Amino acid sequence: MTQVPPIAKAIQSIVDAGELAGAVALIWRVDQGLQVECVGWRNLATHTPMARDTLFRIASMTKPITSLAALMLWEEGRFALSDPISRWAPEFTHMRVLRTRSGPLAQTAPAQRPITFDDLLTHRAGFSYADFEQGPIAQAYAEALDGNIDNHIAPADWMARLASLPLIDQPGAAFHYSHATDLLGFLISRMEDVPLGDVFERRIFAPLGMKDTAFAVAQEKRSRCAARHGFDEAGHLAVMPNVPGNHALPARPADMRFVSGGQGLWSTVDDYLAFARLFVEGGMVDGVRLLQPQTLAMMTTNRLSAAQRASSNMLGMSPFAAGHGFGLGVAVVMEPEQANPLTCGGGIGAVGWPGAYGGWWQADPNDGSVLIFLTHNMLQRDQLAQGIGFGAWDAIMQFQALAAAPR
Repeated sequence: MTQVPPIAKAIQSIVDAGELAGAVALIWRVDQGLQVECVGWRNLATHTPMARDTLFRIASMTKPITSLAALMLWEEGRFALSDPISRWAPEFTHMRVLRTRSGPLAQTAPAQRPITFDDLLTHRAGFSYADFEQGPIAQAYAEALDGNIDNHIAPADWMARLASLPLIDQPGAAFHYSHATDLLGFLISRMEDVPLGDVFERRIFAPLGMKDTAFAVAQEKRSRCAARHGFDEAGHLAVMPNVPGNHALPARPADMRFVSGGQGLWSTVDDYLAFARLFVEGGMVDGVRLLQPQTLAMMTTNRLSAAQRASSNMLGMSPFAAGHGFGLGVAVVMEPEQANPLTCGGGIGAVGWPGAYGGWWQADPNDGSVLIFLTHNMLQRDQLAQGIGFGAWDAIMQFQALAAAPR
């Protein structure tokens, strides 16, 4: 009888408990090979088993890719981190800041300085997300920007709408997770004068052989997409035709010009491995260099102050606190013993950034390892408050612990 690997066994127990539909987990180590475990169902309703080539919406795991593209342009001298973004987007020249974060939109003060590229890359621009806010600004974000991932607003109009909203904080003051990376993506597109997806394909995906990563899934590949799994009103795992508050469309219209550099990509574990290896191998993969080592070092060095790390808040939780900092688009491990594994783990200098649908990864140059976990687990905040939907996080923590265990 074939022995089930511990990682597959741990994830399968969560699937069997009805807390997760399925997942693909990958471990890669320099010169030590690759382990991939496919567990559970790609589609629970049709009983299609999970497979290594399954396509997942990776949500905020998109952000590090957009940040990498920006730093490739930075290396070429296209902008300085201290440059005001208004150089490329004049609509952000005269920004206003709310006097009280949840207060009236009319009660604002002038921004004390311009928003810079550094602010966008570190989420210190003063932007936010609608579902992270309360009061008038939450409604204003929802009404102005329509959807976080897929919507029919043209990029230029979206930028103008974002610029019309007051900031929730002064530029540079604090870490506020936000649409900053979406805006960064549109600025990259303006600099290159082509759609962001084309920039990614030419600069990152084609050189690294990431043949399945894109903002839209080609018709011939759609059968490989993981279903949108979530929990119904009774708390039972199911395929969800629509998830309340979720603006990711099952099939993206071909004529949609908006792309989310913060959350929009589809990918596979093998494709994302090609990207993540950059952080283990000094900016180069299989002889293809995308970033110089010194640029990668800058990207993976914490840029937040101690106060900014301590005050960071995402849906009531601190992503950093004592264990992590944040570089240019990625979380960075600073105190391994205190690092929250759901952000990323590993030794000092390891990096990662998870996605809202249960995707997670870390790259650790200390031991030359990459861990990737992909699933579709559509969370709803009201269900989390009832203790429903934690299966993906449980699986990630068990996966990471088993991957780190002595071999």
